[in-house]
Amino acid sequence: MNFHEYAAKTGRVPAWPYEVKYNTETKLSCDVLVVGGGVAGCRAAIEAKKRGASVILADRGVAKRSGMGGAGVDHWHGAVTNPCSKVTPEQYSEVAMDVAKGWTNGQARYIVGKEGWDTLLELEEMGVKIRDTDDTYKGSMFRDEETKLLFAYDVDHKHCLRIWGNNIKPVLNAELNKLGITVINRCCVTSYLTEDGRRGTRVIGAMGVDSRTGEFYVFKAKAVVVATGGGASMRQYGFAPEITQCSSMGDLSLISMGHAMAWNAGAEMIGCDELSPAMMSGFGYAPYSMGNSDNTYQGTPIVDANGKRISHADQLGNPIPLDNYHDIFASRNPDKFVIGHGIGLDVRQNREYTITGMDRHVAEKVKNGELTLPFYADLTQLSEKDRSIIWDVMLAEEGKCRVPIYENFTAAGFNPAKDMIQLAIGGTANVSIASWVGMGASPPNWKTPGGGHLIDWRMQTTLPGLFAAGEGPNYGHGCHGESHTTGRYCGRQAAAYARDHFAVEPNREQIDAEKNRCFSAVNRTDGVIGWKELNYALARVMQDYNGDYRTEQILNLGEERLASLFANEGQQTYAANPHELCRLLEDYALIDMGFMYMEAAKARKCNTPDIHFERIDSEGDPADWNCFIPISQADDGSVKSYKLDHRYYLEAPFEKELEANYQKYAELD
Repeated sequence: MNFHEYAAKTGRVPAWPYEVKYNTETKLSCDVLVVGGGVAGCRAAIEAKKRGASVILADRGVAKRSGMGGAGVDHWHGAVTNPCSKVTPEQYSEVAMDVAKGWTNGQARYIVGKEGWDTLLELEEMGVKIRDTDDTYKGSMFRDEETKLLFAYDVDHKHCLRIWGNNIKPVLNAELNKLGITVINRCCVTSYLTEDGRRGTRVIGAMGVDSRTGEFYVFKAKAVVVATGGGASMRQYGFAPEITQCSSMGDLSLISMGHAMAWNAGAEMIGCDELSPAMMSGFGYAPYSMGNSDNTYQGTPIVDANGKRISHADQLGNPIPLDNYHDIFASRNPDKFVIGHGIGLDVRQNREYTITGMDRHVAEKVKNGELTLPFYADLTQLSEKDRSIIWDVMLAEEGKCRVPIYENFTAAGFNPAKDMIQLAIGGTANVSIASWVGMGASPPNWKTPGGGHLIDWRMQTTLPGLFAAGEGPNYGHGCHGESHTTGRYCGRQAAAYARDHFAVEPNREQIDAEKNRCFSAVNRTDGVIGWKELNYALARVMQDYNGDYRTEQILNLGEERLASLFANEGQQTYAANPHELCRLLEDYALIDMGFMYMEAAKARKCNTPDIHFERIDSEGDPADWNCFIPISQADDGSVKSYKLDHRYYLEAPFEKELEANYQKYAELD
């Protein structure tokens, strides 16, 4: 009987079913500690173990299915060295930088290009299907007959693969168990241990709380990999769990705890001044539940209410003939490849590299009566194989749509060979066609902040011994395949660091201070504010003071409001059980990140449209601010910032060429 069945049967909330051990302190030691058990963390742990390190993986959830990629994946970016690819690692990195106008992570993209295919091959050995081995799609233009690989987005350059990845996390979890890696599930890691307990020194472990028992963990390690995902928490600006808790595109459990931990430990963070409109399902439709012809549904014919077919358009808006299915999956310019969706480059995409779209004159054609709303995605017009590639691979294998769309639609009787899917009727017809996630309806003051760790060619942060893996921890890159690859790379680097460094005994005062902070809510008897109420208040402060109307004064007031929130309401909180306690500790981390985001906004004095950064009191020439602004906290709590070129990874002390740096730092066998 689960929680919901018990409540329905008895009319009561069940008693806490686990032994509570708030006063128990458990000490564990290892060579490499991995914080976060998503795909990046799992791959880091596996690689470090293969390199001879003793490894502990601490995960806020359960490693078998946790993380943004936990429910599966349908396509894999970055495997550009696969035998069919016409894209090189250099091109993958340089085009990403060009498309993003420098606001991405060039060295991470290069590392992904060099190692993405090898990383995928290892997954195949573990048990993930990456080829059409049963010849279901033999003869399809998406399939290479020799390798039996299937490709997405660009059938000419063949660098993005379609895979059968619904079981990807269970496979990784089985590999963790096979290798004997110690996995601590349901552990909310809250803070790093640093040498001498000081900010800005070497990271020598971490501390955390068990979300079932309340047990306090002290992890002593020679090296640490942070893989806590997401560049921004959905709870930082918008908090409405009763509406958005099922949002597969904005996981409320993903709060980027590693960002707060790094900020408090003195690491340099970049990109924290980036602020985009929030997109959360819950206000719209479930992602992919409405028809479209983009991303997963790319190539699906769209018809109006009268059955009139709407034409596709190439990257520059030119119509693609209705009978030319190939060019929907190709670049208009043969010298350029289609970069595709899902790797953190969509907002500032150069159209020459983006995927094809729909007729850009749809809105006016609706207004003049040439087309009639609503529109429909008509999968029936596709061949059986092409329809199956969309419905049975792209939808069925990716977690955010396998159950809510593929399984639920099928159970309800939907048949893609006979039925159509209506498009959402948005503000304009163009929005209706493009809104493949059914989102875009979030309140205007809900934002999505960016940012991550500043890393070098070893993917080491500015704190010795701390390596950052996956989307989010590494600013400016991100998709499922890239997270696997950077995790694998970081595991190798952390194992090498651990081999060359002795363990350091943690500072007892630092441990005691963290224990007192973590358990304050359960030690007080007069708490009246729960974790949800505190989160609501935090989100409103962020909306009001670090939103569309920023000035130096407003940002300073925002920091005063955050400080007041923690000093007053934050000290009136309670937690009825270890789960609520860990949610409350997440709130504390979100408050810390609020300071980080506001300090980043204060450091950038000038409007920078490419990252959606605006200040009413903007000053200076925008060209002078076309750079990163790393920020960090000194040991005395003061904040430091400076300007950093987008291509810092090709400047001293690094080499001038991508490959030279890779060969020098990659810890190759």
